Amino acid sequence: MLIALGLAVVTTVVILGVGAASRAPQFIGNPAPAIASTTLDGAAFDLASLRGRPVIVNFWGPSCVPCRDEFPLFKAKLAAHSADGLAIVGVLTYDGPDDAKAFIAQYGATWPTVLDADGAIRTAYRVAARPQSYFIDRSGVLRKVQVGQVTDADFEADYALIAGAG
Repeated sequence: MLIALGLAVVTTVVILGVGAASRAPQFIGNPAPAIASTTLDGAAFDLASLRGRPVIVNFWGPSCVPCRDEFPLFKAKLAAHSADGLAIVGVLTYDGPDDAKAFIAQYGATWPTVLDADGAIRTAYRVAARPQSYFIDRSGVLRKVQVGQVTDADFEADYALIAGAG
């Protein structure tokens, strides 16, 4: 009985997530939703402060295995595209800040991660699953949504959409 109930809950979550992901394309070509929050370090953060730079907003958490797997790729790409002004912003999704801080320290991430304790940012972006990444051009316009782990090829194709725009 418990297994059947568990399967029903998982199925419902997947169906709702797929529905949310199917709505994500309506964002394409429109300004990215605002993000104003606090980082894990306690600093104020406003996505608007990154206008003029290509930005990737990544919804992640340390308990998410694909999130963990793509972290080294983001670190490498941030270094590779530093001359372009690339900015990456993590949005902590479903996990606690202490685990996220430990993970970030272990992997040497240098980009900010903002807190989304009430899920308002996740809701505004209509996040279907973790990881989910949003590629935003220099004008603040959303150009691509990647549901699931970003691969090297995905990154370069999606980054090309935001690097020169604006």
